[in-house]
Amino acid sequence: MTRLTTCPDPETVARRAAAHVERQLERAVAERGSAHLALSGGTTPARTYELLADCMKDWTGVQIWFADERCVPPEDEQSNYRLAAETLLTPAAIGPEQVHRMEGELGAQEGARRYAQELLEHVPRGGQDQPRPPALDIIVLGIGPDGHVASLFPGAPTLSAGEGAICLPVHDAPKPPPERITLSLAVLRAARGCLLLATGASKADAVSAMLAEPSPQVPASLLRRERLTVIVDDAAAPEALPG
Repeated sequence: MTRLTTCPDPETVARRAAAHVERQLERAVAERGSAHLALSGGTTPARTYELLADCMKDWTGVQIWFADERCVPPEDEQSNYRLAAETLLTPAAIGPEQVHRMEGELGAQEGARRYAQELLEHVPRGGQDQPRPPALDIIVLGIGPDGHVASLFPGAPTLSAGEGAICLPVHDAPKPPPERITLSLAVLRAARGCLLLATGASKADAVSAMLAEPSPQVPASLLRRERLTVIVDDAAAPEALPG
């Protein structure tokens, strides 16, 4: 069952989200000696990162990854890495050896290939009975008004890439820039936890659709609900809460 929390405003969403991420990272380090956190871009996650940089004092053992990236240089204003660097990585003094950047400047195909290889080298796979995708401890996600997460868009062929897909090139994103790199749906579903944040009335329909029946037209609805925590503000909250 999805855990849904509604907050009065975006600032409270960010504070609740930062506290949740801190708890999950500390638990992972305590249980397994390391933690793997994947970040997304966007206004709501950005404020969460600022608060997380302030509240979490020990980043020992934490590795930083990314859910998706635009195919732009890391200093570009559209870069998710640049956003993370400005709001979290630099303020928290997280060492570069702990940060795994998607190399968007290499192009979607080569950037995705390299990132998949890096994930396989550094992140333990989930499950032991058969090969499974790398299992990140927590992935922070936003949601688009169309229900997309990371750079997995409604009806896109990337949604049916299969369990063996780790990181995928995107060549025709419906919002600019069209060239992107994204974690696969299999990796999002393999994570020990996903945290999805939404604020503002423009996200209310997407949140409602995400909580309804799973559909490739609403990629967020395909996340594993028993591992999904959703924090929204009143404006983004669905009119009728599930259950």
